[in-house]
Amino acid sequence: MIELSVYYNGLKEAIRLTHRSQQTWDLDVIFAGGSKSQSFHAFLDDLDTRIRHFTDACDDLVQRGNAESRTLAQLVLDMQEIAARTRESGAFISCLTAQDVRDTDAKWLLGRLQHMRATFTSALTSFNELLTSLNDLAFDELLAQPQISDLAFALQERVRRAKEQLPAPEEKLIAKLSVDGYSAWGELYDTIVGRMHADIEIDGQHEEVSMGQLANRIASAQASDREKLFAIWEKAWAGEADLCADALNHLAGYRLAVYEARGWTSVLQEPLEINRMSERTLHAMWRVIEENKRAMVRFLEAKAKLLGVNKLRWEDVDAPLCDAASNKVSYEEARAFIVRHFARFSEDMAKFADSCFENRWIESEDRPGKRPGGFCTSFPVSQQTRIFVTFSGTPGNVATLAHELGHAYHQHVMRGLPQLLSNYAMNVAETASTFAEAIVSDAAIREAETDTEKLALLDEKIGRAVAMLMNIHARFLFETRFYEERRKGFVKADRLNELMVAAQREAYQDALVSYHPHFWASKLHFYITGTPFYNFPYTFGFLFSSGIYAQALREGPAFAEKYVALLRDTGRMRVEDLAAKHLGVNLEEQSFWQSAVDLAAADVDAFIALANKLS
Repeated sequence: MIELSVYYNGLKEAIRLTHRSQQTWDLDVIFAGGSKSQSFHAFLDDLDTRIRHFTDACDDLVQRGNAESRTLAQLVLDMQEIAARTRESGAFISCLTAQDVRDTDAKWLLGRLQHMRATFTSALTSFNELLTSLNDLAFDELLAQPQISDLAFALQERVRRAKEQLPAPEEKLIAKLSVDGYSAWGELYDTIVGRMHADIEIDGQHEEVSMGQLANRIASAQASDREKLFAIWEKAWAGEADLCADALNHLAGYRLAVYEARGWTSVLQEPLEINRMSERTLHAMWRVIEENKRAMVRFLEAKAKLLGVNKLRWEDVDAPLCDAASNKVSYEEARAFIVRHFARFSEDMAKFADSCFENRWIESEDRPGKRPGGFCTSFPVSQQTRIFVTFSGTPGNVATLAHELGHAYHQHVMRGLPQLLSNYAMNVAETASTFAEAIVSDAAIREAETDTEKLALLDEKIGRAVAMLMNIHARFLFETRFYEERRKGFVKADRLNELMVAAQREAYQDALVSYHPHFWASKLHFYITGTPFYNFPYTFGFLFSSGIYAQALREGPAFAEKYVALLRDTGRMRVEDLAAKHLGVNLEEQSFWQSAVDLAAADVDAFIALANKLS
């Protein structure tokens, strides 16, 4: 029996664990039977019926050319319910394909859902046509209907976005063609990753690992093994480069064709709109980062000196400063540490996080067959959440776990809101996760027992700043330039390598001795169909959360309620309005972003001072 002490607002509460925390999630409580679940198949059948009825109702009203406000109000509620059930279905299938990339039944389910989504998207085009045809008086009458007035932001946003698209018949065709002409390329990438594996040897031990496991092995390996493992990693992706290049080019080509048809001249129009932020905000953020790279370069130079090299290689940036084996953390220890320090900020946040472990909402087992990376997904109908990571006991794994629990808490506090107001964008989603990560990271640094341990933890923390301010910047530069070249034709794998290395050199200020040419192939984010430019929202969330975290430190536990209020507004405000209301800042000005970057620079100063002391 293990006894852990957890503090809730200064009160000591013992948690007794009579067994090891299970590291596989429980999906059966949602739909029993995995990819062969009869209850899930019935759920999909019901969803299919709802979508067909919604489609018929929308088409009928469009043909009649007139609809009463009560009839439209019911359509809004039906649409909201279908959206929730579609998300529930997508979350379940995502969990199935992530836990076992070879689950062919799950892939079949994904294909079926993609067709249903396309049908629903087509129906929404008719629904949008109904909304955009309303005059101001009729629209006000709709908003006056029961259960509809609270949805004003979502409906006004839908009307505005619809007016920027093509007429309904063309948009319906786009939705239909997307199943095999767009989404299928993302699915092909998943298939490529699913079949990949690597044969490695560490300390004389041979092992066959998935790409997700290999990434973990590289992050925790000693210098000689790290170089060897990274060479295996790069070679593995080079072997699949042509297929990945096909997928990436056709995803981008599809988007560009749609943008051109709609008259959109900027590839940033869609991702900015999805993230509810202005181009001025984006440029203000990147300008401050570009002007303040020197702090991150100083960190990379100091770390190179500690590792005994002139310059770091790409794979050294996240390398541990001490023996990874001596710094291992058990899953139970990670659970206790996260819960205890969440409690210093919010009792509610701590109790929720602990319930995620207790109720088996987390898939963290380190085993072959899992997809790389981590995520958090919500089940709006079941009112549950699931977290996916691969936990191998490193301090970085603890931070990742806290990060994903931050996402889960965000979804938790949104409960009770209408589904249409729970659709917060990626940039503010990353705010909650990074905030949670900061709580745990700073706690670990405070509780370090030696200067050596503190230095290693500072390295972990600043490494995440390097990722946000350099690695993500490289992704943004690469993707921007790739799209410009893709307008002219297919971009071959070798050229993608050149674009990637050039972006990395610029983003890292040429501070590294080697780079990762096939990063464009290895990074899932470039192949996610639902969100183009799946990069800058991470940096936004990192810096935005820094401002929120600084305020939380100043105000203490009293800030917890304000934090929840901010999170609950994330689905019904643009980010500039959100920041103005809850933080009193203007995101289109550089001053906010400068203050956030300064916090990261202060960590670098502390790291260098401690490194000099120890040397």
